[in-house]
Amino acid sequence: MGKERRFSEAVVRALGHYVYRLIDPRNGATFYVGRGKGNRVFSHAAGQEKPINSEDTEALKLKTIWAIRSAGFAVQHVIHRHGMDEDTAKEVEAALIDAYPGLTNIQGGYGGSRGAMHAEEVISVYEAPVAEFRHNVILINVNKSSEDQDLLDAVRYAWKISPIKARKFDYVLAVRRGLIIGVFRALEWLPATKANFPDFNRDGYGPREGRYGFRGCEAPEDVKQRYLRKRVPEEHRKRGAANPIRYVPVA
Repeated sequence: MGKERRFSEAVVRALGHYVYRLIDPRNGATFYVGRGKGNRVFSHAAGQEKPINSEDTEALKLKTIWAIRSAGFAVQHVIHRHGMDEDTAKEVEAALIDAYPGLTNIQGGYGGSRGAMHAEEVISVYEAPVAEFRHNVILINVNKSSEDQDLLDAVRYAWKISPIKARKFDYVLAVRRGLIIGVFRALEWLPATKANFPDFNRDGYGPREGRYGFRGCEAPEDVKQRYLRKRVPEEHRKRGAANPIRYVPVA
C-alpha cells in the first residue's frame, strides 16, 4: 500500500490540534472519530498503535483497521477541523462522536453530560433537583452503554475498580448525562470472568481481564426515591474526566 504519508513540520505547525474521522473504504462508513496533533491521523489509519491487551479501548478500532488493510485497502480519513486549542478540539470530537452512531470509539466524548439530547431530556436534566447523598455511593457513568441493554447490566459489568474499596459502599448509582437513572445494591463484587458472569459471554463482552462486576438488585424503594431522577452535584461531575466511576463517601 506504499509509503505512509506524513505531514511536514510547516503543516504540523499550521494544523495545531485537529479532529479527524477514519472511514472504511469498503462501505464509506465512518468508524472512528479522534483528535490529535502532528501525524496522529496517519499512525491511526495505518494501525500502528498496538493494544495493551484484548480489552484495550483501541482494540475494536484496530480490528477494523486491520480488516481493511488485510483486504488490500487503505483507511480513508478526513481532517474535520484544525487550528484549535486542545479544549476546543475535545468539544468538536465529542460533537462528532454524537453525530456518527455505531463508531468503534469505546469511550464517549469529552463533556458527555452535554451531549446529544432531546429537548425534553435537556429539561429533565437541568430542572431536576440536586441529589443529597446520605449513603456511601458509587456513581457510574453509563451514558453510552445504557442505550442498548438493560440498565442493571449496563452498570454492573465490567469496570476497572478496586473490589475491596467498592465493597465499603452502600449503593451503586447509574448516571446518564449527570442524571441518576438507576439505584442498585451490589451484593458481591467479582472478577469479570465467564464463570462469574455467563450472561455476558457474547459478542462485544466476554471475560474482561483485570476488571470486576457485581451481582446485585435494585435498592429499597425509599433509597430509590431519595436519588432517582436527581442531578449529581457539580462537585462530583469532574468535567472532561475519562474515568466513568466516582466514589462518594458520606463524611
